[in-house]
Amino acid sequence: MDRIKETTHDDLWILLEKAKDGDRDAFKTVVRLYQQKVFQMAYSFLRNREDALDIVQETFMRLYQKFDTVDTEGNFQVWLLQIAKNLSIDYYRKHYSRRREMEVEKSVDELDPASGAAASPGLNSDLRQAFSRCLDKLGERQRLVFVMKHYNGLHYKEIAEILDISIGTVKSLHFKAVQNMKKLLSPQLGMQP
Repeated sequence: MDRIKETTHDDLWILLEKAKDGDRDAFKTVVRLYQQKVFQMAYSFLRNREDALDIVQETFMRLYQKFDTVDTEGNFQVWLLQIAKNLSIDYYRKHYSRRREMEVEKSVDELDPASGAAASPGLNSDLRQAFSRCLDKLGERQRLVFVMKHYNGLHYKEIAEILDISIGTVKSLHFKAVQNMKKLLSPQLGMQP
């Protein structure tokens, strides 16, 4: 597990080259490195755990099919998350009516794809539940930028590239999301907004 956290840019490209040449272990390592971030991207769009997991699977299938198009000079994470974003948008458009019925059915507490079911209520603090409810109330674009910034740890430039919007728009959406989160959380924390 520590090896995964310590993967450098050069190590990543070595893994990708090995995976491209058919090394299954190398491909599995790449999947482990990025599955959480891809899941969070898909979940922030779709708001449904099973659909997000489908997007994760499809994203890595696309990676496997498109190894030859990976730019070794570019940012692999941005490239991969763009694939996940595009797949999520396509899925959203295709299943929009179904999504409308299921919207807000699940909370952000499910952002761990490794667990087979939603996190158990006994493990969640009141603060985490309040935070999750407030995050669910944000507009879609604000929520997406917030998740990418705080859950995926992406920089404004990377978010702008993935969403194909200006850095200024990303900063504005992030600022509004933070302000809205403060407003929504303040009463639940017994503070003045």
